[in-house]
Amino acid sequence: MKVIICGAGQVGWQIARHLSGERNDVTVVDNNPDLVRRATDTLDVQGIAGFASYPDVLERSGARDADMIIAATYSDEVNMVTCQVAHSIFSIPRKVARLRSQSYLTAIYSDLYRRDHMPIDVVISPEKEVAEAALQRLATSVAFDTEQFLGGSAKLVGLVIDDDCPIVNTPLRQLSDLFSTLRAVVVGVRREGTLFSPEPGDQLFPGDACYVIIHADDIRRTMEIFGKSLRKKERVIVVGGGNVGLAVAQALETRAERIRAKVIERDRRRAELAADALERTIVLHGDGLDTGLLREAGIERADAVLCVTDDDKTNMLAAVRAKAEGSPMAIALVNDPTLIPLMEPLGVDAWINPRATTVSSILRHIRHGRVRSVYSIGDAEAEVIEAEVLSTSPLSGKSIRDIDFPEGVLVGAVMKQDRVVKITGGLRIEEGDRVVIFALAKDVPEVERLLQVSIDFF
Repeated sequence: MKVIICGAGQVGWQIARHLSGERNDVTVVDNNPDLVRRATDTLDVQGIAGFASYPDVLERSGARDADMIIAATYSDEVNMVTCQVAHSIFSIPRKVARLRSQSYLTAIYSDLYRRDHMPIDVVISPEKEVAEAALQRLATSVAFDTEQFLGGSAKLVGLVIDDDCPIVNTPLRQLSDLFSTLRAVVVGVRREGTLFSPEPGDQLFPGDACYVIIHADDIRRTMEIFGKSLRKKERVIVVGGGNVGLAVAQALETRAERIRAKVIERDRRRAELAADALERTIVLHGDGLDTGLLREAGIERADAVLCVTDDDKTNMLAAVRAKAEGSPMAIALVNDPTLIPLMEPLGVDAWINPRATTVSSILRHIRHGRVRSVYSIGDAEAEVIEAEVLSTSPLSGKSIRDIDFPEGVLVGAVMKQDRVVKITGGLRIEEGDRVVIFALAKDVPEVERLLQVSIDFF
């Protein structure tokens, strides 16, 4: 597949890294020559320095025979015009645009993106993706990472193994014997900085960070088995009243269960806008690092604090201060992946990486055919892919034990006719089943081959 990626920032670079690693023909376009040079020096991609919306720049990028264009520059307007030019002049069949402004995303204006208006096939909103990720973190408070699959019937949960975890030093194959009805699979383990897919004889040790795919009905039981306890959230403090914080607060207001939320915003104009947009949520104007303001917000009675300002260091420090003032849980929004290793030593319980959530959202639409969802783990180290099994797939008609999966691949969940079933070696995969598969980055191309996605697309 020939893909043009407009914007060589963090998101564009990661998408280019994914696609070039899978032997796609990738060209990166950016008006900053240094970013283009970084992409061409570190990845197997071509680079063009110039403005992505200019027809001559797209021409030099190979737009005449491109299959897809991804507009992920920092400007909404440039991304929109780029997709228009790609459609009107070059007839590029698939166009993806990253848009931040909430005005462009309002549902009543959705007709704007029809083919005869502004022809954008997929609109990605980083703020909405991040807000959804924040709500998922709040729902599973003991997890450092979460994502839903199979329409919410299964969930990927990241858990840190503590010293008092009941299943420490227990071979994973024994968990199936001990908990025969449990619909949960450990699909990935990070140990001493290295992520791997575990074998049945592997054990979990204190300090491991493991990824588990769990049936939605078995989440509470799985948490108990891993020595975690789920607490109901009744009081939440949101530090940051921008697009993300406002979206989270609005979502909390619509929940059936009553959650009392308070928002702290340093910028007066933003605070006033948030106060006007929210009905039941108290908005406080001030600094989220101010101990006095945190106490005024009721930090000692809060069940969780969500720090989602537009500054990483502010989010980290606000999370640390909130924990020091008595909050049992703190979640921080962190853009810079090099700061992630500091989270655990600082006592931050969970974090959200906007780049990872946006990359996952774009990958969901890049993986054509019957792929329903894709979630990128860590620094693009692995993917969790949900797909429907086609009749042409080598998976169809075979038992899981008989499928020639690479070592870094595990099946985490299978849905048959709207019912999630327990994973066993003898489970037979049939056409129409929906599968959730964990794959290390190097094994993703083989997983796509097994799913026969490219055949379905072309």
